[in-house]
Amino acid sequence: MTYYRLHGGQVHDPRNQVDGAIQDIWIHQGRIVPAPQDMATAEIVTLDITGDVVMPGGVDMHCHIAGPKVNHARGFLGGMQGQRQGRKASASGASIVPNCRATGQLFAGMGYTTAVDAAIPGISARLAHHEFGMTPFIDKAFLTLFGNNHYVLEKIRSGEREALRDYCGWMLSAVHAQGVKIVNPGGVENWKQISRQSLHEFDRPVGHFGVTPRQIVQGLSSVVDELNVPHAVHIHCNNLGYPGNWETTLQTMQSLEGSRGHFAHVQFHSYGGHPNDPGSFSSAVEPLVAYVAEHPEITIDVGHITPGAAMTITGDAPFAEHLQRLTGGRWFTSDTEQEASCGIIPGAFKPYRNLVHATQWAIGLEWYLRMPDPWRIAMSSDHPNGGAFVKYPEVIHLLMRRDFRKEMLARMPVSLRERSPLADLDREYTLQEIAIITRAAPARILGLSAKGHLGHGADADISVYRPQANLTEMFQRPRFVFKAGQLIARDGELRELSSGNLLVPKIDFVDEHADARRQWFNETYSIRYGNYRIHPEESPCRMEVLPPA
Repeated sequence: MTYYRLHGGQVHDPRNQVDGAIQDIWIHQGRIVPAPQDMATAEIVTLDITGDVVMPGGVDMHCHIAGPKVNHARGFLGGMQGQRQGRKASASGASIVPNCRATGQLFAGMGYTTAVDAAIPGISARLAHHEFGMTPFIDKAFLTLFGNNHYVLEKIRSGEREALRDYCGWMLSAVHAQGVKIVNPGGVENWKQISRQSLHEFDRPVGHFGVTPRQIVQGLSSVVDELNVPHAVHIHCNNLGYPGNWETTLQTMQSLEGSRGHFAHVQFHSYGGHPNDPGSFSSAVEPLVAYVAEHPEITIDVGHITPGAAMTITGDAPFAEHLQRLTGGRWFTSDTEQEASCGIIPGAFKPYRNLVHATQWAIGLEWYLRMPDPWRIAMSSDHPNGGAFVKYPEVIHLLMRRDFRKEMLARMPVSLRERSPLADLDREYTLQEIAIITRAAPARILGLSAKGHLGHGADADISVYRPQANLTEMFQRPRFVFKAGQLIARDGELRELSSGNLLVPKIDFVDEHADARRQWFNETYSIRYGNYRIHPEESPCRMEVLPPA
């Protein structure tokens, strides 16, 4: 059988403590392997990459690329203009919400080989499966929404912890989701059914259900740990986007009381000031970083913003309504029965003219530069909420070159210095640290043991970059990209379309509450319980079942 050898590259493989060493990478049957024992008789194809930088394929652990919310967003774009359908993988002219094919092309074209959609209601998962089946090149996974689910709220209220645990295990298994997602716990249900109030205090009960966000977070985080789900409970805190919301974020972190927790797009939850005083908007990153640094059970992704177009795609409909009141633009919202809601509103970030946007831009960079342990922070823009994922190379450039940061800061409003201390942070990321936050850390946080590294047995997902002074351009277009050992891109030129896998965890649990759950389901849903589960043969995706954590 043929072995492929990548020869002479400068390898950055943080999980295996390889920091720029010149090493050969061997590929066989889609995996990273040792060199063949009998070199004389083995069939070897060598690719000389001397002087190039070698990293595992990129992993985006929090983005929005499938499901009805994304399709509603595409409807705002009038025919999805500007999407790339050819063989060139380029961010130039790409839509802020590209279609399925373009999404796979653009990720692969910049060296990313895995992406996780962070908010799919279970009842909408069948559509996500079909869209993932049309998204080429990359492996996919998704998180399912639980934080405003009626069954979850009822079982937390009644203290039926075992029924809650079995429901989470059943739901993850039924729709083949990677993990449990909480969005504005209780706050969404309170807004859509009861109060129409966008803000929700962490210890204020949700009317009718009588449970608090604290109880929701604690209940779900504990059963996720008990089920041994590879990825921790994935939390979008209450009061996203409001000045002063850092206190809610800290309360949520403290509520875990030792359970694992991942905090999503933390930039949007790190604001100082007072919610009724927009002029008080400022950074409150420092106390949150201090808390996270002391609690190894907590991980985060940043949700940085970048200048230019954005699209709010969120399960947090109260925030979407709040944003619409601020901007006066078009928006869309919908209720997902028993499970969630969504809000869609197009927009743009203009940090060179808008002080609030400039402060948000600075806060995202602060998180990266202040966080002492890069293994517990992952790069994300909450695509497309903070901007398109194709802007990651620019953010890498900002992290690695303080002079580039200072150039951009000089274009921002002068009063930004009063809102954020970013100008005083001189840290520069190394290539090894970039490999951590874009590859090794998100793979570890998600529990993807074969991703994010180049050790023996790992998936042969590999990105090869040609060093150059302009780091944005360097990371925009890798020299080579391999997916499962197959060369899928060379100098931005995509090869034949290939399909990635749907990554699915194996959840082991004894389901003792199926009969009662079936009765509840058939009394409350518009779909029959027996039709909810997605059987593997019904999915167009090839599923790769992952081992337990």
